[in-house]
Amino acid sequence: MARRRPPPQRHHHLVLLALAAFSCLASGTATPTPTTSSQSQQPQPAGTLLQPALAADLAARTCWYTVQIKTSCASPRRTSDAVSLAFGDAYRNEVYAARLAGSSSSPQPSSSAAFERCATDTFRVGGPCGYGVCYLYLRRSGRDGWTPQWVRVYEPTSDTPSTFYYGDPLPNAVWYGFNRCPRLAASAAAQ
Repeated sequence: MARRRPPPQRHHHLVLLALAAFSCLASGTATPTPTTSSQSQQPQPAGTLLQPALAADLAARTCWYTVQIKTSCASPRRTSDAVSLAFGDAYRNEVYAARLAGSSSSPQPSSSAAFERCATDTFRVGGPCGYGVCYLYLRRSGRDGWTPQWVRVYEPTSDTPSTFYYGDPLPNAVWYGFNRCPRLAASAAAQ
């Protein structure tokens, strides 16, 4: 008597499909999430900053951000260091200020009180409209060793600022700061 073979098991394909879907979902949720307490993170040198937007692109859609920078009480009394700023969102919208007012060789009118020890300075910086500032880098060039305490960025569409805490002297001629963007952090790690 011939033995009859059981029909092929089709549920193996469903199990494999379910495992593949679970694997994709698990790898998609493995991206880092922003930290709620920015004081727990330490500033780091920037890997690669985005290129500043072209002037023609800015003219089409410019948003104005209010940036407050508190100089540390441990900083020199005054600084002649040139201070630059770059910040943006997870969608690669970057705002760039080559030299903030009051810093050395600034094209903007200089304020003698800018970046004095224990003082808070406010700047208006234009750039592409973003969707939640999640990274910020500062760069100083000079001999004074200027030290920021914190930087706050107010977006035009939000009353809640993004705050980044420093507290230590910035290295000379190095972009230095924070990247809390989940998408940028994941793509930078892949490169």
